[in-house]
Amino acid sequence: MTEVRFTHIGGPTVLIEFDGRHLLTDPTFDPPGRTYAFGWGTSSRKLTGPALPPDALPPLDAVLLTHDHHGDNLDDAGRALLSGAATVITTHSGARRLGGATRGLRAGQSTRLEAPGRPPIEITATPCRHGPPLSHPIVGDVIGFALTWPGQEHGPLWITGDTVLHPALRKTAAALRPGTVLLHLGGVRFPLTGPLRYTMTAADAVELCEGISPATVLPVHYEGWQHFSEGRAAIERELETAPPALTRAITWLPPGTALPTIV
Repeated sequence: MTEVRFTHIGGPTVLIEFDGRHLLTDPTFDPPGRTYAFGWGTSSRKLTGPALPPDALPPLDAVLLTHDHHGDNLDDAGRALLSGAATVITTHSGARRLGGATRGLRAGQSTRLEAPGRPPIEITATPCRHGPPLSHPIVGDVIGFALTWPGQEHGPLWITGDTVLHPALRKTAAALRPGTVLLHLGGVRFPLTGPLRYTMTAADAVELCEGISPATVLPVHYEGWQHFSEGRAAIERELETAPPALTRAITWLPPGTALPTIV
């Protein structure tokens, strides 16, 4: 049994702490107000700032970066702290862009974090499709992460990353049977592309989680930006009709405050 502390800093940025380890997902620490371009005429304005500044973070064992090329997953202030992390793990193409000792993974590939006197953490990249079919040339490479270590009570910790619901994601969920899911939601849309969505909606989340029955589901990356079409209120409305077990599994992370969870 491992108690893991999750601190939601904003957007996709979460500090994960256990057994003396400190991991950070998708660092975003810029102040609000700026508009970021995402390519092919799409853009979004950041509406809220981080709940914690970068200098409030502990020394980082690893940054788990689902992708480096969108400002809502890695902004300027987030990029500046990468050099201070012991390890950065991201997509294969992102590792080429970032350089240095960044570890690049493709979906299905794994790497291991090891430190003296601490249990190893196996990190496996999981598939993401950050948009509709055939959108990869526009949206680029994105991955999620499945984390396993000795002593887990509820199976892997899964960070879905920015993705729509698609067959490879369903297959991954069924194979992983994760006990804890850090779930990227928000139903991202852009005026230029109309009804097309680039991340999961609440309805997608219900469909994905119904078949795997995780013990804990932690929604993130659904607020703080213009391009989200579903905030917390919309997610909660969808959950009113979800199976009771899934509704009980949903846990909302208070911004800036560590929430302990058994993983």
